[in-house]
Amino acid sequence: VQLQASGGGLVQGGGSLRLSCAASGRTFSSYYMGWFRQAPGKKREFVAHISSSGGSTFYADSVEGRFTISRDNAKDTVYLQMNSLKPDDTAVYYCAAGRVAVTTASLYDYWGQGTQVTVSS
Repeated sequence: VQLQASGGGLVQGGGSLRLSCAASGRTFSSYYMGWFRQAPGKKREFVAHISSSGGSTFYADSVEGRFTISRDNAKDTVYLQMNSLKPDDTAVYYCAAGRVAVTTASLYDYWGQGTQVTVSS
């Protein structure tokens, strides 16, 4: 599976962005999909994941209630809708595909290249 993330940019605090991650390959619908982020000088951290069918989601406490992960298996794409953005959300955001629903980055099998999100105060 090859993943291509897009949709990042510069936004003011309180604003919104929607990230997309397009997958290639015929087995997208069999993978759990996750979003992670990495700020400068910090390790990569879990943001959200979604089950292969889209029926189950899980979020980090820091984004619960502000971010929404979704997927469209017909389009081989997973999304991350980010609302009420804060400067602390500034990071490179990565999408990942894995076989299990976990929050540990090392357990995901495939990664996108990352897209920069910058939130100004």
